[in-house]
Amino acid sequence: MALTRGFTGRRRGARDARLPPGQYDVGMDWPVLHAESTPSIDTARWSFEIDGLVEKPVRWNWDEIHALPVSRYEGAIHCVTTWSKFGMRFDGVSVDTLLDAAGVGDGAAFALARSHTGYTTNFRLEDLTGGKAWVVWDVDGVPLTDVHGGPARLLVPHLYFWKSAKWVAGLTLLAEDQPGFWEVRGYHDRGDPWREQRYQGD
Repeated sequence: MALTRGFTGRRRGARDARLPPGQYDVGMDWPVLHAESTPSIDTARWSFEIDGLVEKPVRWNWDEIHALPVSRYEGAIHCVTTWSKFGMRFDGVSVDTLLDAAGVGDGAAFALARSHTGYTTNFRLEDLTGGKAWVVWDVDGVPLTDVHGGPARLLVPHLYFWKSAKWVAGLTLLAEDQPGFWEVRGYHDRGDPWREQRYQGD
């Protein structure tokens, strides 16, 4: 798959200091970008699991994960395709809460997120802990729509948004890094917007 560098988006006057390098403010829009057909996932069949290097694998259904303490993220999101969106409000459960229930096992240093569609993306475990990541189901007080990853998606807002896996199904904790869908196609393994880690080698 060919990767195109140098896409800079739209220029809109004086640069906003809140924007990472190479990004533009999308305003009220929320672009829909994904590599798969949009699924429609019934919450009666939805589940989320943490497995791999854990003390005990744990799986939650829709009602069980909603019974956990609710956590909120308010702030910006940044897409590798150069748009950023400010003033977002997501509600769900902190990944810290989920990992506490499973217990992080000895040697766990990475995680692979997987979706109900088969999509995957990789993380350093430290990018998912310490209040930096959530499984979310509401945005701005309403349920996430299918095209934005509903009924639930991963939210890792300090990294480029392809890391916030739509239609999330679980996390597998690993001792070694395992690249996901976009990473094996040339995207950066971490994806920090402030360092412009868009592609391998950045």
